[in-house]
Amino acid sequence: MYTEHFGLKSKPFNLVPDPSFLYLSPNHKRALTMLEYGLVSHAGFSVVTGEIGAGKTTLIRALLKKIDSDCVIGLINNTHESFGDLMGWVLDALDIESTATDNAGRYRDYINFVIDQHAQGRRVVLIIDEAQNLSVNALEELRLLSNVNIDSDIFLQLILTGQPELIDKLNLPELKQFAQRIGVEFHLNALDHEQTQCYIKHRLKMAGASTAVFTDNACSVVYCYTEGIPRRINNLCDFAMVYAFADGKESIGVDTILDLMRDKKSSRIIQPSNELKEDVETVRDMLNKKYNVVLP
Repeated sequence: MYTEHFGLKSKPFNLVPDPSFLYLSPNHKRALTMLEYGLVSHAGFSVVTGEIGAGKTTLIRALLKKIDSDCVIGLINNTHESFGDLMGWVLDALDIESTATDNAGRYRDYINFVIDQHAQGRRVVLIIDEAQNLSVNALEELRLLSNVNIDSDIFLQLILTGQPELIDKLNLPELKQFAQRIGVEFHLNALDHEQTQCYIKHRLKMAGASTAVFTDNACSVVYCYTEGIPRRINNLCDFAMVYAFADGKESIGVDTILDLMRDKKSSRIIQPSNELKEDVETVRDMLNKKYNVVLP
C-alpha cells in the first residue's frame, strides 16, 4: 500500500519472522552465536529465552539457514497441549511414519529413526519453539527422548526457545535432571535506544529505502512506546508508515507517532505499553526522565 510511496521494494516491518530482515544487535548476535556453538559442540540441550516479540523465532529461522546438510531438522512451533501430545509432535516434525497405536510403539519407531540417521552420519536436531507452554511432564518426556544419546555419541540435539517462564519451569526440583543437561543457555534482551534506531534504519534499508524515512526523534518516541521489543517496533512503525502515506508525508516525525498512539488508545483494542502522552513536551519529558533520551 505504502511501499511505492516511500520507494520500497517490500514492506519493512512485517510481523512474520523473516531472517532476511534480521538485525543482529550485539545481544542477538551473541544469541545466534550461542545457538551455533551448541550445534557444533554437540550440546544435548540448548535453551534461548526472551520476552514476547524479542526475536527468538527469527533467530531460529536464521539458524536453519546455517545448519549443515548432515543434520536432520525437526521443528515444533505449536506446543499447546490441545493440539496433541509430545510424541505425536516429534514424529510429525521428523516425518517419521508410525503405525503404532500406543506411546511405547511410537517411541520405538522414534528410536529406530534416530539410530538409523546416526548410522548414516547424520544428527537429528529437534527445535521446539514456544517451549514455555510445555508441561512439566512433557519436558521430562523430552529428557527421556534424549536418553538415546550415549556418552560422547550425540544422536539427538534439542533446542528450546521460549518466554522467561520457561526458565522458571526448568528451575523446578522435578526438572533437575533436565536442567543438568543444558549445555547452552542464553536470554535475549530487548533493544536499547540506539539499537532501536539502528533496527528501524536496517529494516528500511533491507526493504529498499534510499533515504531516511523516520527521523531520529521519531525513532526515540518509537523506542519509548515499544521498550525496544522488535515485534512492537514492527507493529508501530508499520502503522506509522500507513499514517504518513495517508497524510502524503515523505518522512515520519514525532507528530505522526503521537497521532497514531492517540488513535490506538481511542480504539480500545491495541493499547500502548506505556501511558499515552498527549503532546511533544510531555513525551520529551518522559524520554528524558525515564530513558535518558534528550529530544532537541
